[in-house]
Amino acid sequence: MKLTKSDVTLNEKDALQDMLESEKQLMSLYTTALFEGSSKAMRKNFATNLLGVSENQYLIFTQMTSRGYYQPKPANKTMIDEANEMFKKQKKSLKSNV
Repeated sequence: MKLTKSDVTLNEKDALQDMLESEKQLMSLYTTALFEGSSKAMRKNFATNLLGVSENQYLIFTQMTSRGYYQPKPANKTMIDEANEMFKKQKKSLKSNV
């Protein structure tokens, strides 16, 4: 049996997940457009849109977490220390290359 669009429906969790992924993709596209923008007005427009999309993404994220659909892992001290160390090494590497 072949499914049609009318046979497939999204539940709330799937719909929110789809919206979250769409906002993340938009953020990526606006970031690239901002980097590539060739005029000040265009870059300002992309930056404004990027901020709007980031707000939308955060609102969707908070809705998902409040409903128990998205459970971020808490970072323990070891994870935080490892991330700090990694960025310190990268910073040192960048400074030495200049």
